[in-house]
Amino acid sequence: MGVWKVWHGDWQIGWNSPVRGPVHPKFVSLGEPSGLGWLDGFDELLCRCGLFSNGAPDFDSRGSLVHPLHGRIANQPAHRLVVESDRDAGEIRVTGVVDECRFHFQKLRLTSTLRIRVGEPRFEVVDEVTNLSGSPGEMQLLYHINFGPPLLEPGSRIVAPIKQLVPRDSHSALGASHWSRFGEPQVAAMEEVFFCQLLADSIERSEVLLASAAGEHGISLQFHSRELPCFSLWKNYPPLADGYVTGLEPATNFPNPRSFENSQGRVRKMAAGETARFEIALEVHDSAAAVAQAEQRITKMQAAATPKIYESPLPGWTPTG
Repeated sequence: MGVWKVWHGDWQIGWNSPVRGPVHPKFVSLGEPSGLGWLDGFDELLCRCGLFSNGAPDFDSRGSLVHPLHGRIANQPAHRLVVESDRDAGEIRVTGVVDECRFHFQKLRLTSTLRIRVGEPRFEVVDEVTNLSGSPGEMQLLYHINFGPPLLEPGSRIVAPIKQLVPRDSHSALGASHWSRFGEPQVAAMEEVFFCQLLADSIERSEVLLASAAGEHGISLQFHSRELPCFSLWKNYPPLADGYVTGLEPATNFPNPRSFENSQGRVRKMAAGETARFEIALEVHDSAAAVAQAEQRITKMQAAATPKIYESPLPGWTPTG
């Protein structure tokens, strides 16, 4: 139930992964010892991470893999799929049901609906995660939403209503002073990741904008901060053939190993039978005026507080803090 690519006219929105996909889940070995098997199938515009874990690989004291990179839900098949067309509303809805269950362990169900309306340059995703168990459970969810050229280019910028921004590690800290700008592709470039708390408007809706260097095109991501209180910015700068890409990632937690997030109280608890609801929207801006309007909305949110930009990892935010 991920979203591979989106087209707006002739404009393809997504990124150019070196992985030629979509890749069937049977070719993605999530349990390989490195914990990085998830990368074998990674090429989507919108990819969910979760549901039981969603962060970096987690290993036990003996070095054995406990939770693989970004969890399992992105490689689980939908066992029910419904497509509906509402002519009166001018809307198409695609709903799928995906289970992530293991005997003696988690029993989680994702019911996801993708909504598209005629004449609107946006789509919306409404997800419901249900604990099917008769006992309390836990869950994590992160939306890994990825963009490459032509929108991502040297000089592209992120506009976000920052409350606090913290680099994930010492390498990312080197880019903290220019976190909102993107540079040139580089051979052997290392990824940079920034963890954020965002401000929101009066109805707890936040928005993040990725704008082209000239400001003539952009994409904004809208979501509710109460549902998704943690936000990560992933910047990946290798040569174009190797995946020049950025990820905008609203989530229930930061994508650290699950054991660390649990120690910080950021693993969501669920009562037996409880359902949690999440909504996100992706909107395309195909003019300078539309980009400016989105930036104005974010600037209005930012007026509520001066952003705190930290130049090194913080304790409690990352294992390296």
